Amino acid sequence: MRVFVTGGTGLIGSAVVAELLDNGHTVLALARSDASASAATAAGAEPLRGGLADLEVLRTGASKADGAIHLAFSNDFSTADAVARSVAEETAAMMAIAEEFVGSDRPFVTVSGTPWIPGRASIESDPLPMDGLVGGRGRTVTAVLDFASRGVRASAVRMPRTVHNEGDGGFAGLLTQNARRTGVSGYPGDGTQRWPAVHALDAATLFRIALEQAPAGSAWHAVADEGDAVRDIATVIGRRLNLPVESVAAEVFGPLGEIFATDQPSSSAHTREVLGWKPMHPSLLADLENIAP
Repeated sequence: MRVFVTGGTGLIGSAVVAELLDNGHTVLALARSDASASAATAAGAEPLRGGLADLEVLRTGASKADGAIHLAFSNDFSTADAVARSVAEETAAMMAIAEEFVGSDRPFVTVSGTPWIPGRASIESDPLPMDGLVGGRGRTVTAVLDFASRGVRASAVRMPRTVHNEGDGGFAGLLTQNARRTGVSGYPGDGTQRWPAVHALDAATLFRIALEQAPAGSAWHAVADEGDAVRDIATVIGRRLNLPVESVAAEVFGPLGEIFATDQPSSSAHTREVLGWKPMHPSLLADLENIAP
């Protein structure tokens, strides 16, 4: 299958591209810079120059592909307005690809976060949040899944808050960055809130399986660790960086502070049973041991 991939040179995307190529697919990768184009070429993909805001480029890429995987996001969480702009850009991009696929039965795998459900681990049938800082992403992914009624084999892989590789990535990676900046390995609240996690290489496998097998309108959870206590995550980071581990105000983490303080475990039991997905790479706490002092 010829697969159009956005975000193909990032932490998750580079793993997805390698997974696709290793399993006999070819990849057309959106590349917003010369560096990204060179990285895509080096990985064995064909680069297509353009960014998420270049809707005609996205339509061209989709028109040349047998399927698509969307991973790109600006990841600017500096302010609420910056997040809103990123969500709006992503929404237009995903809709452009979905519209290009109408009536073709081609697969389009989108990405979102796992939902959080008070008092229990979220499951695949739970709805995505439609309000709050990232509610716009939930509304967009839900709208894309509705393209199942228009002849698009749309599916969603829901990612945990930390997708990691070699100790870096996701919310845990942001905790590490904050610790290096402030000199304290901090966590909001009492640290008992739980974050789900997955290794990027395991997530890549699920994206490939969803592309090949997922029914139209379905959602899946790329969750290997159902929920690690944030205090435990901060403890490993503090030990690796030789920094004190302390509770800090949620405001320290900017617009993400409220989300950081939320208990949000998630299950992937249905995904594992139905799609046969089996995470095989190190857990988050084990992978954090790779953080350089």
